[in-house]
Amino acid sequence: MTEITAHHGLFKDTNLHVDDTGGPGRPVVLIHGWPLSGEAFQAQVPALQGAGYRVITYDRRGFGRSDKPRTGYTYDTLTEDLHALLEQLDLNDVTLVGFSMGGGEVARYFSSYGAERLRSVVFASAVPPYLMQTEDNPDGPLTKDAAAKMTADLTKDEDGFYDGFTRTFFSVNGELKVSEDQRQDALALCKQADKKAALACMAAFGGTDFRDDLLKVTVPALVLHGDGDATVPFAGSGQRTHATLPGSELHVIAGAPHGCNVSHPEEWNKTLIQFLAR
Repeated sequence: MTEITAHHGLFKDTNLHVDDTGGPGRPVVLIHGWPLSGEAFQAQVPALQGAGYRVITYDRRGFGRSDKPRTGYTYDTLTEDLHALLEQLDLNDVTLVGFSMGGGEVARYFSSYGAERLRSVVFASAVPPYLMQTEDNPDGPLTKDAAAKMTADLTKDEDGFYDGFTRTFFSVNGELKVSEDQRQDALALCKQADKKAALACMAAFGGTDFRDDLLKVTVPALVLHGDGDATVPFAGSGQRTHATLPGSELHVIAGAPHGCNVSHPEEWNKTLIQFLAR
């Protein structure tokens, strides 16, 4: 466990909580989804470490055990935080694994910092290329009305919103695909989120266009997604990302929800480790 200073402010620094297994293995950085924390990867870290990799997770600013500043919740700043982590830990030959919202930082990284430190990337249940449905993005799976309702519901009742959100997160056709204890674990992580950060990041992952960013991906890529994802539907996200990235690998987990790293950890981990070995 450590902290890195992601941003030096005039009056206060912004520190991120980082968990790093250390060791000589090739680094794999796991970037969590909204509104969770690095602890969401507890089923992945031991498997990756056992396969010989150095595994790094961190809590996005505003979430988990990281600082919760009032500002800095655009993808440009969030990606700057990721870059600060890679620099301060001096990580090279890195695989970035972006889950859900974390896929946005992975895509934006290429536009902001290039591929010098990177070996490969994974878009896992990830939000690119562009969630919001607009005139020039008719296949976006998130309508403006749905986005507005999410914002209103979270603003009005955090506990009620997160309870419903975690049910959808782990369900396929209304059937929960994890244990209630696992859902409660995720719910506890949601409740560590700062409300202003959660609302700002909701706007960011819903409204940020990553189509140009994806065109700059120059390293091997894996798209990993559940076909029953009701939070970030595969057809509007993972399928389009795979089509945008020539030569990218695609693995669709049958019967899996958005949170497929928890519901189907063995298949998820095996797929990732096989990709890393190539």
